[in-house]
Amino acid sequence: MKAIVYTTYGSPDVLHIKEVEKPAPRDAELLIKVHAAEATKGDCEMRSFNFQVKWFWLPLRIALGLIKPKRQILGGYFAGEVESVGTGVSKFQKGDQIFGSTQLQLGAYGEYMCLPAGHTLVRKPNNMSFEEAAAVPLGGLNALHFMRKAHIKKGEKVLINGAGGSIGMFAVQIAKAMGAEVTAVDSAIKEEMLLRIGADHFIDYSKEDFSNNGQSYDVIFNMVANYSYSNCVSSLNSKGRYLLGNPRLSDMLRSVLTSRFTGKSAIFVFAGEKEEELLALKEMIEEGKITSIVDRIYPMEQAAEAHRRVETEQRLGSIVISMGTS
Repeated sequence: MKAIVYTTYGSPDVLHIKEVEKPAPRDAELLIKVHAAEATKGDCEMRSFNFQVKWFWLPLRIALGLIKPKRQILGGYFAGEVESVGTGVSKFQKGDQIFGSTQLQLGAYGEYMCLPAGHTLVRKPNNMSFEEAAAVPLGGLNALHFMRKAHIKKGEKVLINGAGGSIGMFAVQIAKAMGAEVTAVDSAIKEEMLLRIGADHFIDYSKEDFSNNGQSYDVIFNMVANYSYSNCVSSLNSKGRYLLGNPRLSDMLRSVLTSRFTGKSAIFVFAGEKEEELLALKEMIEEGKITSIVDRIYPMEQAAEAHRRVETEQRLGSIVISMGTS
């Protein structure tokens, strides 16, 4: 089978197509024919070993490989079809169309992969293509996790900083579905897209700092790692909630003090990517409440171009790699 591999850390050019052995499912595993995988910022960070948040550099280097990558096939979020099942699997059967997360196992940048049936995998929404479904799990699972943590009430004002990324786009839609008045902050090229998917207001961060406009919010969800913690907290209402989607270590420490000694709360609990959450997303998709936004679809042979597109931050939606098995 073909797979997109990388054997050294570096630029997108380290990605290349290679023939590798097709895996076989062990007990309690699925053999999955991958139709599409999202090319994520996380994939790009692992490929280059250049992470936005620096505090976990050493543990990650040990886990991913000190000199070269231990797992040479990237890809954490995908949509595909069950090819066969191992002994003891009753949840799925051959031919089921599924989508989900590989968790830390990766491997979705190949034509086939094996995953435990107990991973975060559910049947694909019936109103989505494989490419559209592959663009759901990363952004959807993380956004749903944080929006639930915010306990949003109808009519509350929610600001999402970094609203045009994979997670931010779903956060806009989910917050809107919960009844919030949503302000999206990102670059000007993403304004039309964000207003189209449900944002009530848009702020171009290059022209205006939202913390200086005199507005306050019930909830702020921040996906921009280097944005000021103090500015976010000061822009909250007296009982506001600050959600740290990409926290620095100093922000995590400060969040404890904010939650303990003020009427505001700061939350940085990372998403567990649970099956129940993915099922909830599927239901919302099939009801027409949320959808994925796909910017471009690249064939396997153009994986390097897909990564470049992700890194430019000019994309108007998710970047998806098609494995050519449709």
